[in-house]
Amino acid sequence: MRILFLLTQDLESPSGLGRYWPLARQLSRLEQQVSVAALHPDFANLCEKQSMIEGVSVNYVAPMHVMKSGSEKKYYKSGKLFHITALATWQLSKTSLLTPADLIYIGKPHPMNSLAAMAGRFFQGRHVYVDCDDFEAASGRFSSGWQKTAVAGFEKWTPRHARGVTTNTFFMRNQLISWGTSPDQIFYLPNGLDRERFSKNNIDQVTRLRSELGLEHKHVVIYIGSLSLPSHPVNLLLEAFSQMLNSHPDAVLLLVGGGEDQLTLKNLAQRLGIESAVRFIGRVTPDQVPDYYRLADVSVDPVYDDDAARGRCPLKLFESWACGVPFVTADVGDRRILLGNPPAGLLSQPGNPVSLASAITQVLRQPELATTLIQSGKKRVENYYWDILAQDLLDFYLTHELRPS
Repeated sequence: MRILFLLTQDLESPSGLGRYWPLARQLSRLEQQVSVAALHPDFANLCEKQSMIEGVSVNYVAPMHVMKSGSEKKYYKSGKLFHITALATWQLSKTSLLTPADLIYIGKPHPMNSLAAMAGRFFQGRHVYVDCDDFEAASGRFSSGWQKTAVAGFEKWTPRHARGVTTNTFFMRNQLISWGTSPDQIFYLPNGLDRERFSKNNIDQVTRLRSELGLEHKHVVIYIGSLSLPSHPVNLLLEAFSQMLNSHPDAVLLLVGGGEDQLTLKNLAQRLGIESAVRFIGRVTPDQVPDYYRLADVSVDPVYDDDAARGRCPLKLFESWACGVPFVTADVGDRRILLGNPPAGLLSQPGNPVSLASAITQVLRQPELATTLIQSGKKRVENYYWDILAQDLLDFYLTHELRPS
């Protein structure tokens, strides 16, 4: 089968690397012919726009709707954004029409890749599938009203006109059904992990990082993810950490990742008087992520009880399990289901820094609890590697391809 991924982000973004690139690579290993057309946040300075990576043809075709440089993220003004969006839609559409494909897989139902995929469907008879791995209208940062309206509209429209839909939360499954998508079209595909990347344990590198960051004899709390407050309330973690420092003055908080709210969070840490105990690491390469997890005594996913959190299947949960780090989050969306029974993590009250601080402290104070959580996580994570999940997705494709259009 010839499969074309249409992505509105680059493969090194959290969503691209966390979900679409591992899927594309594993489908290629399952003897499918896989191509990826994607946008890039620094397209003008990208030297190599086309490449063959591990059997997957990768083609960056246009600029992304945001600019990224190092750990910084910047947004276009409305007029420039409209131009960038139109250019990206045109280039993705050309790729959709000219790339030989039996099936087009839309990575997130954004206007650009949705219109491009539907062009391939209308003019070339491609079968279109779409992945809804976030509540886009609730979790995005929008520079204008028309942008949010367009995203919300396509988020509802695209799945209804696709041959099949994948989603990683039961909350989004229910949302899709309420928007008119048939339950028979929907396949639950949780987030997962690259087995090879997380099986490596670079002890020397972890030791070096621990020394460089001054973490010897420290209790290390870690957050790895985006520093973008509309969808990731890291401010809640900073507030919780400021409270737990009273009982654990030797604790250090590592914030690994980039985003447009990094300066806001640095200022908050300063106002809370905890800046000396917080390390802003910035964006790291995908291969470095497991090393940073292995520095930690506990990993945290701070959330409010809102649609952005309900629509997300936290990748950091699976990454923490694979690296043997106890995990703390809140009882929102699918998180209780994912943790299993007995739970492979602790749940706090959503949006409550006191409750979050208590859960983190509980892990640090009770080594037996931490060990139990680690052991449970190691068992749970075996169901969430992409080599297993990609086969499930391929089976879903093949089943749907046998149905009449």
